[in-house]
Amino acid sequence: MKYYVVAGEASGDLHAANLIKRLKEGDTTAQFRAWGGDLMQQQGAEIVKHYRELAFMGFIEVTMNLRTILNNISFCKQDILAYKPDAIILVDYPGFNLRIAAWAKQQGIKVIYYISPQIWA
Repeated sequence: MKYYVVAGEASGDLHAANLIKRLKEGDTTAQFRAWGGDLMQQQGAEIVKHYRELAFMGFIEVTMNLRTILNNISFCKQDILAYKPDAIILVDYPGFNLRIAAWAKQQGIKVIYYISPQIWA
């Protein structure tokens, strides 16, 4: 299977890396393209965007970087369509991932929300 994983924070990188490791044990041909970090990359994921590029905290910082955030959402959608994954796995990161989940559902792409924001909080 082909998976597209989005983890926008260090904690998500850790959990997604563990998930990738387990999924590969059950499917040695599994492929992963991801927004994440070094731990996911160590498990074999091809990292499109590192979570360090995505970290905007607080109202002012988010407002100042709104164009970048919207461009990232657009780029993510285009990249998902080009990659054609069997499923998208979203790890926490609600402000971004909930938008991707709604869009992916409209596209008919299977969405798995691994560690939802409320449980993690």
